[in-house]
Amino acid sequence: MRILGPMNPNPQPPAPRDTVDAIIEQWAAVRPDLDTRAMEVFGRVYRLARTMGDRMEKAYTRFGISRGEFDVLATLRRAGEPYTLSPRQLSATLMLTTGGMTGRLDKLERAGLLRRSPDPHDRRGLQVTLTEEGLRLIDEAVGAGLAVQTEALTAALDEKQAGQLADLLRDLLAGTERSGH
Repeated sequence: MRILGPMNPNPQPPAPRDTVDAIIEQWAAVRPDLDTRAMEVFGRVYRLARTMGDRMEKAYTRFGISRGEFDVLATLRRAGEPYTLSPRQLSATLMLTTGGMTGRLDKLERAGLLRRSPDPHDRRGLQVTLTEEGLRLIDEAVGAGLAVQTEALTAALDEKQAGQLADLLRDLLAGTERSGH
C-alpha cells in the first residue's frame, strides 16, 4: 500500500510554456551563469507587442488606415475639440521625425481624414485638424481596436490579474524611462 502526502486543496496548474521558456532553457544550458529574469520579462513584452501590433494592424486595415495613421488620428481625437495640433506637437507625441510625420499627414489629407491649414498665431506654422470624416473614422477604429485588445486580455487574464499586470507594467515603464538607459 502506498501512502500519499497531504492533498493540496488549491493546486496550481503549471504555467503554460511559451517560446520564451525555450529560449531561457537554451541559455541555461550554454550559460548557466546568466540571470535571465529580465530576458523573461522583456522577451515576453516584446513578443506580446509584436503579436498585438499585428492584430491591431489587421483591425485598422478595414478602415483603410495603418497603425501609424491610426496613431495620428487618435492623437488629434484625444486632443479634444477642435481636434487640432501642430505637426511638431504630433511628432513629439508620436516620437516621429518630421519627415515620417509628413508622409502620414500627406496620406491622411489625401483621404480627407484631416486638413492642414496655416496657424493663425504663427505665420510660418501649420495646424492639423481632423475632418468630420476623420472624426467618424477614428471613433469607429478606436472601438474596433479596443475590442481586439479586450478579447485578447479577457481570454488570458481575469479582471484582478489584468489590473495587477497594468500596475506592474506602469512601474516597469516608469523605472526604465527614469533610468534613461
